[in-house]
Amino acid sequence: MKLGPISAGLIGVLAVPAGLDRLPIGEQLVMAGKANADDSGKAGRAPSMPMARDPSAAVAEEYEAVRQKGTREAFELFLARHGDDPLAEQARAELKRLSR
Repeated sequence: MKLGPISAGLIGVLAVPAGLDRLPIGEQLVMAGKANADDSGKAGRAPSMPMARDPSAAVAEEYEAVRQKGTREAFELFLARHGDDPLAEQARAELKRLSR
């Protein structure tokens, strides 16, 4: 299909307001240019998300809070949440001690 001068002019009119890096196709704009990411690797730039916590440290903190609370319910909840963690054995032992 050959485009006539009116069709070519219409495409040009649609492309110019959108900018050279965005072309309107149907009702959506399509990015045609390359994204300008800052890959310079500047030191001292704050990360957008904090580093992930060590899961074992979080479980250890939770176990310590359970131990300080010292109730049967707290140890049962800890075991329900972290039954396969190495600290679960200590929690089971404390739960047995509380049952006496």
